[in-house]
This record gives sequence, C-alpha cells and structure tokens, in this order.
Amino acid sequence: MIPVIDLASGGVVDEFRTAYSEVGFAYLTGHGIAQSLIDDVFTAAHEFHALPLATKMAIELNEIHRGFIPINTSTDRKSTLANVRKPNQSESFMMMREAGPDDPDVLAGAYLAGANHWPAMPGFREVVVAYEQAMLQLAERLTEIVAVVLNDSDRVIPRSFERPTTWLRLLHYPPQPPTSPDDLYGSAPHTDFGFITLLAQDDVGGLQVQSPAGQWLDAPPLAGAFVMNVGQMLHQWSNGILRATPHRVINRSGRERYSVPFFFDPNVATEIGPLPSCVDSEHPAQFKSVVFGEYLRAELQAGYQRHAKAVE
Repeated sequence: MIPVIDLASGGVVDEFRTAYSEVGFAYLTGHGIAQSLIDDVFTAAHEFHALPLATKMAIELNEIHRGFIPINTSTDRKSTLANVRKPNQSESFMMMREAGPDDPDVLAGAYLAGANHWPAMPGFREVVVAYEQAMLQLAERLTEIVAVVLNDSDRVIPRSFERPTTWLRLLHYPPQPPTSPDDLYGSAPHTDFGFITLLAQDDVGGLQVQSPAGQWLDAPPLAGAFVMNVGQMLHQWSNGILRATPHRVINRSGRERYSVPFFFDPNVATEIGPLPSCVDSEHPAQFKSVVFGEYLRAELQAGYQRHAKAVE
C-alpha cells in the first residue's frame, strides 16, 4: 500500500523516513499548491496536445531537451526491469530551467543549459511557468526534509540545488487497445534517474508501482495529492537507504490520460556519492561517485532518439 504524508501535519520527517525507505513512493497532501493552478496546467496540457501534429513538430525536442517529444521516439533501453524493445506510448511537452545568455551554466557551456522552446499559444507559457515556479518552491521545501532524514548536517544536498536541473513535462497517453501486447507500455518499467519526482495525474489512472516483493500495485489518483518518488541519485546519496522504486504506466482505460511530472535534480556539475552520514562500518559505501551531468547524458542518449543521434 502506498502511504499518504500530510505535509501540513507534524511528524513529517519520521513519515518520510519510513515511506521512502520501505516503499519509495508516497502521496503528498497539505502541500499548499492551489488546485486552481493544477487545473490550469492540465488545461494547458489538453490544449497543447490538441494542436495539429505539424504545429507541435515545429518545436520538436532539441539538443538541450526542450520542446515537443512525439510518440514512439523514447524507449527505456537501459531498463533492467523488462525486455523493452517497443517505444513508450506517450507524447509530451518538455520545459527545463530557463537559463538566459548570462546564466553561469550557459557561460560555462554546461550540459543542457539554455532557453526553453515555446509554442505560439496565448497564455500557455505564463501558466506553465507559474506552475513550474510553485513546484520549485515545494521541491526546495522537500529537499530540506530529505536533508534532515539523512542527517546531512553539512548540507551537501541543499547546496547542490543552487542552480537545479528542473524538468516539467506535460504528458499525454493515448488509450492502448485491450489487445495490445504485454510488452507495449505507456511508460515502460523504470526507475527515475534524478533526485525526486512530483507527479500530478488526472482521474484516469494507469500508474503502477512495484512493491518490495515484486508485485505491481496500482497508484490511483488521490484528489488534491501529488505522488512523490525517489530517483536514482537520491538513492545513491542515501547509500541505498531511500528506495528508487520501479514504476510503469499502462493505459488500457479506453480514455486519454494526462499527467504532469516535475523532476527536481541537482546541478549537472554535482558529484554524487554516499553521504558520510549514511556510511559506517556496518554500512559501507555501495556506490561510486558520479558526476550528475555525465550520468544524465548517458541516460538521455540511451532513451531518446533525439539524443542518440548526437553520438551516431
């Protein structure tokens, strides 16, 4: 069963520690994000995906991972959870942290740093940016909770988010026929590669989370709640204490499914290895340090046709 954590109540740190060390997923309520803003971003997603394909293709995903991701162009080839050969049955609009020409990461030529790629839709950018900023504030608050959970007294984790790597994705999953093959997924089984993910989903359902015993559990929508899960980088920072849990999407509802995940990751230059507070004689380091940008580049090149072309 996926736990529910009320961020407006006491005992949040203990609830986090339990939920993310045992399950790796939880519903978050009491988060303070206005429902009207959540509704607005879903309206924006519906309006964007209703555009003609040619209009969306005019802002197709670029080399800094911004723009429209067409269906059948991403595949979880590195998945160790399933033999994934078919592309994901979803399309999406992707925005990341807006970085202008004077941004330190742009000046340094950092991986993926740059400006977003917007459709010509009145009001769309304003709504999406407002939602992204609200989610950024929530993610920063959650990062402080994680630091307490992991006894990060040196604030290694919070200091890694001074210029974070953020991703906001407006996803659309067409309905899959009931007769579609078992290895065709809206999103194939995977673990997220970053720090944390905050997901808003509509009322259609289709998200499934793998239990510690290996069973696939439905994670149905909970009104007013976000689904938060741990990514691989937080799993490694915590020396395996916090679980990066496999999950997948299968949309056999007969309806269009929309979801809006916000991914909150450290700066690409961050070196990530087990925190000293998570390592002792009984719990030696399980992971070697990695530079997030290098890890990220390998993940995107393996999963997206757009990035795979860069190394062909």
